[in-house]
Amino acid sequence: MAPRNNDQRPPAGDDFAPVRSEGTKAAGARRWARSPWGRPVVVIVALAVFSALAGLVNGAADATPVTGLLFGVLTAALGIGLYRWLVRRLEDRDPRELRMADARSGVRQGALIGLGGFAVTITVIAMTGGYRVDGWGSFGGALTTLGLMCCVAVTEELIFRGVVFRLLEEHAGTWGAMAASGLIFGLVHLVNPQATLWGAFAIGIEGGLLLAAAYAATRTLWLPIGLHLGWNMAVGGIFGTTVSGSAAGLGSLLEATVSGPEAITGGSFGPEAGVVAILVCLILTALFLRHAKRRGRLYARGDRARPTATRD
Repeated sequence: MAPRNNDQRPPAGDDFAPVRSEGTKAAGARRWARSPWGRPVVVIVALAVFSALAGLVNGAADATPVTGLLFGVLTAALGIGLYRWLVRRLEDRDPRELRMADARSGVRQGALIGLGGFAVTITVIAMTGGYRVDGWGSFGGALTTLGLMCCVAVTEELIFRGVVFRLLEEHAGTWGAMAASGLIFGLVHLVNPQATLWGAFAIGIEGGLLLAAAYAATRTLWLPIGLHLGWNMAVGGIFGTTVSGSAAGLGSLLEATVSGPEAITGGSFGPEAGVVAILVCLILTALFLRHAKRRGRLYARGDRARPTATRD
């Protein structure tokens, strides 16, 4: 399940080491903008505002499957463009974590892992009697859900792995960054309609740890984006269950009933709050971390950035 790496060169961590921002990056920049914390805060705020606006746009565009999918993909693309512009402008570097050459393979592989991971989860839940397919849902509704999930996966990965995890890793190392960013990621999901403390804890483990491990293993945002998209699409757009406590009701390929012990099914928060999903994601996290360790991509606290090599 670990990501395949086509790079045949020896694993040189120089290409993937976390970037420390040193000194003044742009002449005439404000003092706060030169701060190691000032720039990431600006990026986070800008992306958060964009995410909120994108949510409003996608909500208005959900009238038809075509517009829902189109606007979802469009806002995702705009979010990536905004991130790249902000990184170049404020960090004075090329955002190699979003190299376009890695996009197709990273998103495809991540999506397959995400889809497969939740398929295993829901299959185990079904074997316990907690999930039952009632019939076919709506293909058009599934397309609308896909558009929404494209926007959600991209904006959340840009903020939480592209900025929060990357910044924390510079100061706390990979392990500390995974723990802290996972906690933040879980707490953010407390704003969802059916959120619970246990559900937020589960999301912190599943999404926070798994997606951070996927980023650490590859040092690219494309695979976490694909994984996030594939998992969310499987949860809400294919198997018709609640996504992280938020039943958007946009539609899925299957109509289903979830019932039984909440420890297995996750209750109103959805299957992600069940022990099955947690175990599946922990296994995937361990595989990604094993890959990251083999490639020398786990960094200790205080590691200095090494020269950035061009991997074109």
